[in-house]
Amino acid sequence: MTSTIRNEAATADALAGTSTGVRSGSVTPVIPGFYPDPTICKVGDDYYLANSSFEYFPGAPIFHSTDLTSWTQIGNILDRRTQFRHGTDLPSTGIYGATLRFHEGRFWFITTNVSDFDGGQLIVSAEDPSGPWSDPVFVADAKGIDPDLCWDDDGACYLTWNALDFVTEGRGIRQARLDLETGELLGADYPIWQGTGLLAPEGPHLYQIGGYWYLVLAEGGTERGHCVTVARGASPAGPFESCPWNPAFTHRSTGHAVQNVGHADLVEAADGTWAAVYLAVRPEGPTPGFHVLGRETFLAGVDWLDGWPVFDESRFEFEPASTGFTEDFSEPDLALRWLTPMGEPTAVVLRRESGGVSFTGWKGQPSELLCARVRDLRWVAEAEFVGSGRMQLRLDDRHWFEIAAHAGRIEARARVGDLEQSFGASRSETEAVTLLISAEDAAGALLPFGHAGPDDIVLSFREGDDEHELARLDGRYLSTEVVGGFTGRTLGLGATDAGSVLRTFSYRPV
Repeated sequence: MTSTIRNEAATADALAGTSTGVRSGSVTPVIPGFYPDPTICKVGDDYYLANSSFEYFPGAPIFHSTDLTSWTQIGNILDRRTQFRHGTDLPSTGIYGATLRFHEGRFWFITTNVSDFDGGQLIVSAEDPSGPWSDPVFVADAKGIDPDLCWDDDGACYLTWNALDFVTEGRGIRQARLDLETGELLGADYPIWQGTGLLAPEGPHLYQIGGYWYLVLAEGGTERGHCVTVARGASPAGPFESCPWNPAFTHRSTGHAVQNVGHADLVEAADGTWAAVYLAVRPEGPTPGFHVLGRETFLAGVDWLDGWPVFDESRFEFEPASTGFTEDFSEPDLALRWLTPMGEPTAVVLRRESGGVSFTGWKGQPSELLCARVRDLRWVAEAEFVGSGRMQLRLDDRHWFEIAAHAGRIEARARVGDLEQSFGASRSETEAVTLLISAEDAAGALLPFGHAGPDDIVLSFREGDDEHELARLDGRYLSTEVVGGFTGRTLGLGATDAGSVLRTFSYRPV
């Protein structure tokens, strides 16, 4: 990626706001919900962005935009199991951080499938970003996470990655020249800049801008200490000098409503200005603050001061993304929003000629759920079933709240780790039943000795015009701060017996 810095006129006031060079700015994600680790590239006037997706299939959703602020999903890059091998059922495995680039007329996407960790990095490519994408080429000698691709002026391809092995501390940020066709490293890998000394240097991205190669890292871990650090050198291999005001971008130890910022990827706009997409979270509730939607995709402008990037969060103004939808499953193909943990959506449901879908399994397994990401802090979801069915709000297979109908009985249940409990049940005599889950403002007492926040999850059902609440549960138990891991909340729909039929599903923000 060769470019020039066109806005060197930025002055020291670009650093006003905090000692880390960050202005106060937007608290609204451009892609809300569980869409972490954004990676971006530009082709002409079009921008393309992809995210990690962990254990959910299909993997790596990809979006298109012409203005950097309004994004439409156009596909899933890894939509075949030959591309996304299913090696484990553990949560927060699967597809990790990635890099999306366009080079010599072709899109390239490189990522790590932690469910197939010994396979090394995987590379797919396509002429059309909406697909189809190729079968993968594996880089077996580059085990680790967060791979990056870049090309120098001679066309040589460089692979840079975090050589993490999940057992020891790993070997840090490594690099090697790469044969894209075979996945072979063209020589021994070697260390490059390891960051500023903070925890967990990862997420490398390299850019050739002006007379320098810039290396952007995430450091501090993907929690409250997360930050973006930058270095520059004369070649992709360095040696690198650190940005004078590293970390170049962070919200750590501040009261900002958006936290955990990091994993930035830069892009040059058609007018010569620069921008960055990055992940962050929106915690709510009492200390330590609880985020429930996972890590979301945010946008900032980038200025240049003395040849170094300065992040400007207030650059872009835009309306929040439209997230509500109603699904009657009348189309022959499932919409791109649907996914399944540890399984495949097309194997979970069967479209019915009379309307709606039936389910192929009803043993209560995660791989039997048809899921959609929760994308708002306050929302209502409704699922109309015939006879029986279940709707589950989940963070993983051991942390979920569920309302289910079976044999004329409607029950609210919850699982938190090893504990599972019923919170209420009611009889229903109607053939069709509408199950509801909503996220509402926490009604509990405030601090110092209360338990309010981040929200209340209400499980209820509707008969005719009457709604019946069965449970109101503390949303902290479906937050990353309690559960751990890297994913966000999803809504799962499934069966409770062989006769479960889902007629319609709707989701709307409140």
